[in-house]
Amino acid sequence: MVDQIIIVGGGVFGLTSALELQQRGYSVTLLNPGPIPHPEAASTDISKVVRMDYGNDAFYMELMENCLERWRDWNDEFGETIFFETGVLFLSKNEMQPGDYEYESLALLDARGHPTERIRRAELAKRFPAWNAEVYFDGYFNPQGGWSPCGRVTALLAGRARKAGVQIVEGAIFSALRQVGGKVSGVKTKDGTEYEGEIVVMAAGSWTPALLPWLRDVMWPTAQAVFHFRPERAGDYRGNAFPVWTAELGRTGWYGFPAQPDGTLKIANHGPGWSLDPSGTRQVPEGEEARFRAFFAESIPGLASAAQIGARLCFYCDTFDTDFWIDHDPERPGLVVSSGGSGHAFKFTPMLGQITADVVEGRQNAYASRFAWREKGELRAEAARFVNK
Repeated sequence: MVDQIIIVGGGVFGLTSALELQQRGYSVTLLNPGPIPHPEAASTDISKVVRMDYGNDAFYMELMENCLERWRDWNDEFGETIFFETGVLFLSKNEMQPGDYEYESLALLDARGHPTERIRRAELAKRFPAWNAEVYFDGYFNPQGGWSPCGRVTALLAGRARKAGVQIVEGAIFSALRQVGGKVSGVKTKDGTEYEGEIVVMAAGSWTPALLPWLRDVMWPTAQAVFHFRPERAGDYRGNAFPVWTAELGRTGWYGFPAQPDGTLKIANHGPGWSLDPSGTRQVPEGEEARFRAFFAESIPGLASAAQIGARLCFYCDTFDTDFWIDHDPERPGLVVSSGGSGHAFKFTPMLGQITADVVEGRQNAYASRFAWREKGELRAEAARFVNK
């Protein structure tokens, strides 16, 4: 019987897996190269979108239906609001048509019985006045969804894991897998320490393909720009008039959030990004701020001159088909990979640990097959587009 499990990585994949496995009776040690939350981790920021809208992909919508209930429960369990259910506004410059991300999302939401509101130009101008209604012709509002303070959630999960008995070692930099008799039996860290375990779960986010180089053909790090602004009239960008939003997500990748209590407003673009080393220099490419401001000028004119107060590169661990990667390594007994977030995993935080733990134990799980070990081949229709992130 497996007693000791080593987890490499203290983001949401690693922390939720550690917590779930510890609660199932295992002795779990989690290694992280720095503090938790790690300043360079994808989950370390002020906010992430929590939404169920996934085009025509019923798999992810169903998974999010379950996660949304858990997010709501977590508000009570943690004793503070970590899921702000503002709803999510989806906008399109043209009338939504079959095949469009927005159209297919709305159709699937309606088919599954979720309440939605169609937002045409006149309604946009009335209810969401910050937006340029001359530019956005169509869209819809989904009252289910919102955002979560991701860095805070990571810290809370680490605290809960410690309380449950997980041994968290910060500053432990992975060096190599420890192998005995052809089986993975732990890890070695850069300082020479060896940690023994019958199972090793690699949950290292964008660093995963560097630490497990045989995965570089199916997953890789991708950097995306994130900006923080502070508008003069922050109150105009909160409340019912300015929920979480996406604008032409299927074509352009723009999305953003309401202003924080201190006035900080986060906006990001989910696009092709840049192929960069997450351990290298993290400099936002020149010209990115101008691109963001051009979007403001066209779409949210009141933000065109807002002060820029922060910028960072958020590193995804992209898989070739944008599905997560949670499975045993078929050629390395004792190694489980739980990674491949592809820029859209955080919203599934409440269930990532359960899925990973079930995979570790070989239990049946309704969602694990989508994330199983696979060869690089033909993409699923929805996964072939970056918009499902």
